[in-house]
Amino acid sequence: MKIWNEPYLETCCRAALHRLVLVGGGGRPDGLKDGPCLERLQGMGLARLRADGRYELTEAGRERHAGEILKLRKAG
Repeated sequence: MKIWNEPYLETCCRAALHRLVLVGGGGRPDGLKDGPCLERLQGMGLARLRADGRYELTEAGRERHAGEILKLRKAG
């Protein structure tokens, strides 16, 4: 029996995480509509705000995306 021990990601935050994957190394600029989600992802260690003001994935974010979002896409 697997026990879920990760903080829950709201649908909007899962979408923001997926957008970070899609933009790759270019990152997402601060100040967009998904800004609150990007801040939450940063607080969870799944994203970081670079010196140029753009968010990028962390390794933990890549792992979370692979384990949660890609898993959902395969199941659907």
